[in-house]
Amino acid sequence: MQQSDPASRDPWFLDTLGISAEETAELRARLDRNVSPDAPKPCVDPLVSFLVGATNGIAYDHLIGKLREYPIPDLRLPQGHGKALLDIGCNWGRWSIAGARLGYTVIGIDPSLGAILAARRAAAQLRVDAHFVVADGRFLPFPEAAFDVAFSYSVIQHFSRFDASTAIREVGRVLRTHGRSLIQMPTVFGLRCIYHQARRRFCEPRDFEVRYWTIPGLRSLFTADIGPTTFSVDCFFGLGLQASDLPLMPDRRARIIRASEFLRKASRILPGLIYVADSVYVESTKEERPSPDSG
Repeated sequence: MQQSDPASRDPWFLDTLGISAEETAELRARLDRNVSPDAPKPCVDPLVSFLVGATNGIAYDHLIGKLREYPIPDLRLPQGHGKALLDIGCNWGRWSIAGARLGYTVIGIDPSLGAILAARRAAAQLRVDAHFVVADGRFLPFPEAAFDVAFSYSVIQHFSRFDASTAIREVGRVLRTHGRSLIQMPTVFGLRCIYHQARRRFCEPRDFEVRYWTIPGLRSLFTADIGPTTFSVDCFFGLGLQASDLPLMPDRRARIIRASEFLRKASRILPGLIYVADSVYVESTKEERPSPDSG
């Protein structure tokens, strides 16, 4: 008896997305209702349209299934000029696409085959040259010193302390000397972060729940495994809020993003605000370290 092709049973590879069984069932039902083989090709990949709430944050839940354009964020890096950039946990590829548009040679990795295929479709639709590979950020399938830049957003925040340390050590391994990493992490004392910690009664996180870090804890982790580390504010009042997405937001959420942007810019003058930001960028530079055989 001939077995059916897995892709014919689940052409979107939804079971690889890492969402709950209930969310998978709802997403499959939405896709079955809204995506017809005979329908014109949508302006946004259907899977991306339904993933936006899970990948971009709760502020984007009103856009689930309704996207009319890809929400590609502003990547806070200089022009790439062909430098190699690794996007860890790229999901449907929004940050990888942003990096490619800045001139980087981008490889995005994610453990989900469904997300990687969605990233490839989105990049092709936007005519962006980026590469996507199924891989785990804790076990990077690349040689030492393969990348000039490593980036990650809303990924390592879900790792246990042990797994986060493993992933950061891997980042240090694949970065070239003087290469840099730019990785988003949530903080313990951000207002929205305190609210979420209180909701779970400040209990130890489980499974894929967000882990919240102190600034000294992040500095210690990244300095040990990569090199000298500095911080900048990503956003206040939540995780994942991007000024580039203001046109997609209803008035109330737009006001929150504008307030976040005001405080983010103020943090350049008042650096103490970094300690109460909800989300920060951790930027580290890989130092040249002596060979074990030297000296």
